[in-house]
Amino acid sequence: MLEVSGLCKSFGGKPALDNFSFKVRRGEIHGLLGHNGAGKSTTLGIILGMVMPSAGEVTIGGVSVLKDRSKALRKVGAIFETPAFYDYLSGWENLRILMGYSGGFDPAAARATVERVGLTSRIHSKVRTYSHGMRQRLALAQSLLPEPEVLLLDEPTDGLDPAGIKWFRDFILTLRHEHGMTVLFNSHLLAEVELMCDRVAILRDGKCVFEGALGGLRDEVPLFDVDLEPWDGVPGLLHAIGGEVVAPGRIRLPQGADPAALVAALVRAGIRVRALVPVRRSLEDLYMEIHHSAAAPTL
Repeated sequence: MLEVSGLCKSFGGKPALDNFSFKVRRGEIHGLLGHNGAGKSTTLGIILGMVMPSAGEVTIGGVSVLKDRSKALRKVGAIFETPAFYDYLSGWENLRILMGYSGGFDPAAARATVERVGLTSRIHSKVRTYSHGMRQRLALAQSLLPEPEVLLLDEPTDGLDPAGIKWFRDFILTLRHEHGMTVLFNSHLLAEVELMCDRVAILRDGKCVFEGALGGLRDEVPLFDVDLEPWDGVPGLLHAIGGEVVAPGRIRLPQGADPAALVAALVRAGIRVRALVPVRRSLEDLYMEIHHSAAAPTL
């Protein structure tokens, strides 16, 4: 549905993107991750045709954004950077004016969308009286009014309280479930990305250092938190079977290894086993590994 190929972009001679490529399949929720300055917002800006790349291509539904921006973005809704509204007007008046810029305002569709985002009771209030969460809901309503097939979101939960973040997460998952929406969003909230996304692309200094399915994290080399005594003999025994100590109290076994066989070997070696608990590797684990290493892990 969305394909980014070989994007390059520099600002003031400093590379912001370096041959960045990834794909988002139809009906998929795809996360774009990276530290501040990694190139996330630049990527979304290029996808929306607001930033011109030095090289590369972006297609949406097979249509090039660079060659035919209007056609490519016809079925795209977006919240990009900080949403701007006329504070002295009501939310409804803002929607009417902003949608008029892009092809027309349908009151019935607007009312249905406002109801969907939970803003009906305040839609006729001045936007200056809105909380941050209400502004985000208004921005979401605006992004949904073109009845998009693809939704692009730039840090959509930034500044929201936990209840607001959960509401947003549930809302996006419902959009995908009920309407088959394709979603690309960048965020620094790794736990939320892990709960929502099917796949992620991770940027580091403008380069893609990981792109893959989050489900694969569950199939990685087994990790275990352990409480063993004495510890002195543990590293050598693990090394003999292809495992290793990765941190104090945490070990890695080779793929397919039987933990029961390890326990038996430890007991035979006179090592007491107080705990051997499997660890599910998280997106945060993956992100921190990449952040501190130039090598890209694979799933």
